[in-house]
Amino acid sequence: MSSAPLLSYRAVVAGYAGPVVGPVSFDLVEGDVLGLVGPNGCGKSTLVGALTGASRLFSGEVARRPGVSIAYQRQRPVRETDVPLRADELLRLTGADGVEPPEPLRALLHTRVDRLSGGQFQLLTVWACLGGAAEVVVLDEPTNNMDPGAIDALADLLHASRGDRGVLVVTHDARFLERVSAHVLEVGP
Repeated sequence: MSSAPLLSYRAVVAGYAGPVVGPVSFDLVEGDVLGLVGPNGCGKSTLVGALTGASRLFSGEVARRPGVSIAYQRQRPVRETDVPLRADELLRLTGADGVEPPEPLRALLHTRVDRLSGGQFQLLTVWACLGGAAEVVVLDEPTNNMDPGAIDALADLLHASRGDRGVLVVTHDARFLERVSAHVLEVGP
């Protein structure tokens, strides 16, 4: 275990045509679940975009420990409808097939992705990140479309995924973050 953070934001100001959010500073360390919370439209996903390249970094610094890999679950995961891909095949493609998936997904492994409900697909894309080997997992609004049972499964997954990785969760659901014992950073006005 290194003493350097897995991911650091230092006085980050991010946006698109102009700044939207910031300055924001935080460190994500091993074993941590950090929740970025705030109302819709306050810039939570824009901050993640400063890491993924989807938004522009106006000032500050986003740094990750050398060699650290990142898995990213988008707020609106793309579901390919023209490719007859099964859930187990998607997990294999993302490197998340080495660990048994959570109970709600096991019965769906041989189901085509385009035939999953919105909540089932959301849980699958979250597991595609958490079931892999990435040291940093970024989940942008992971509870979207999930019923209470899937949210319970997600909370269990986050508890079990602690250890050598850090998880950054973007959400407006503060109650969910309380359930997963996350450190919370409020974003926005």
